[in-house]
Order: sequence, then C-alpha cells, then structure tokens
Amino acid sequence: MPRASGHSAKRVISKFEEDNDNQERRSQSNSTHSLPVAPNLLEQDFGAVRPDQKWVSDITYIWTDEGLLYLPVVLELYSRRVIGWTIVERMTAALVCDALTMALWNRKMPAGVIVHSDRGSQYCSELYQKLLIKHQLVCSMSKKGDCYDNAGMESWNYSFKVEAVHGERLKTLAEAKYQVFEYIEAYYLCPLGTIANGLIQDWATP
Repeated sequence: MPRASGHSAKRVISKFEEDNDNQERRSQSNSTHSLPVAPNLLEQDFGAVRPDQKWVSDITYIWTDEGLLYLPVVLELYSRRVIGWTIVERMTAALVCDALTMALWNRKMPAGVIVHSDRGSQYCSELYQKLLIKHQLVCSMSKKGDCYDNAGMESWNYSFKVEAVHGERLKTLAEAKYQVFEYIEAYYLCPLGTIANGLIQDWATP
C-alpha cells in the first residue's frame, strides 16, 4: 500500500471529500463534545521505522437499502496492514473498542504504541480511553476538523470506497458485511484468525 503523505495524500483526501455529500459527513464520528482530547503526536508523519510504532484509526460507513453500517478500522503504519476492524449498525464507543481489541490480539498486545484518531466522541469516550490506558497505548488525536492529520487512514478509506464499494448502493446489510470481510482479507491479508471466522458466520443474518 503506498504511503499517504505530501501532495499525493492531499489529492486523495480532496477527492474523498468531493465524493461525499453533507448527509454522509454527518454520519461520521461526532467531534462536537466536551470530552477531553489528546495532543497530536503524529503531526502528519505517517512513516514508521519499526512494527507497532504507530497505528491510525477511523470510522467509515457503508450505505445499504436496509440501512447504514459503520466500519471502524485500525491500520498499522509500518506494514500498512489492517490489523483491527468490526462492522455494526450503531455508532457507539463499543465499536472502536472492538476494533482496537482485535488489533491488540492480532499484534500480541504490544505496549507503547501511538494510536492516532480524530476527536470523535467514540475515541474520546471513557470506555475507549480506559482501554488505551489498560494496554499502555499512547493516545494521539488530530486537530479539530483537519483531515490531513489522519491522512494515512483517510487514504485507506478512499481506497476502500473505490475498490470495495465502487460507489454502489448495496442492497442488504449481509451483502455489505460480506463484501467488507472479503475486501480486507483479499487486499490486506489481515490475520483475523478464528475471531473473524466466527464473525462471518454470524453475519449471514443481519
């Protein structure tokens, strides 16, 4: 996966923004809240010199005729691989915790990782922050409203929309869930193991 930085990242993100209407943007995580926020430790440096030095995370979404699905993803910046994700019908603090928990299991519980996200209420929630502290992870957050601060993740989101969804409106929740699973497995070879193998069976019925 190509590095998302400099002018190329800005072109990708500009295209990403153009392709989303106002209704879709309102579906993103809510950054209007009074919860504490973390400083920006990445400062738009998405390079990594060793595995599990930096992770980035974000929530994207998939429209279907049966409703909206939310997809939080954790990306490991050294390998550019998806290491954690889940897909649900409600946007809560639990969904970002589930994606982070999968990342922790897949990477064998590393400590000291910088975990970067936006300032959405899910990432600022007490539940998520306690999970970071429990596993000795270092929280980093983008400046308010600055998508370039999480360009590594926004680039993945754009690739996902283009390559997996193709701009289509999927018919069913089950179809969308399967398509997400297939895309992540096929393109990013995420070592999901028995966790994902169990989930895919449950997704047959939304």
